[in-house]
Amino acid sequence: MTKEQKEIITRLREEGQGYTTIARAAGLTKDCVKIWCQRHGLGGVAVKKAVPEEDHAVCRNCGKPLVQIPGRKPRKFCCDACRVSWWNSHPEAVTRKAVYSFLCPICGNEFTAYGNAGRKYCSRSCYIKARFEEERA
Repeated sequence: MTKEQKEIITRLREEGQGYTTIARAAGLTKDCVKIWCQRHGLGGVAVKKAVPEEDHAVCRNCGKPLVQIPGRKPRKFCCDACRVSWWNSHPEAVTRKAVYSFLCPICGNEFTAYGNAGRKYCSRSCYIKARFEEERA
């Protein structure tokens, strides 16, 4: 295999071409191309080189460039610290699906609770009133 054929194989494989297409372009057999790709880390199903996407090319928090890995969920943050920092400073971006509405048995106020379907009281003071009124009676 010549140096030019190796360059053709590498370039076409990084573009996502299959073994048969590469074999025709390089003038080699499909098996020869497949074995060479596997030995040089280009094996698998149409492996593509990691390229940043336009939507998530930089970290949302600090702006560092991100490298996206094909076949995986796109990265939005460079590290866990940036992810936690961004979500703590943008609570409006959280999609809250587990919001429950209740009526407080002590004061009669309607209130909502996120993620707690078993909540009874709107506040700690209503809970204290309910608990100590039961003990007195």
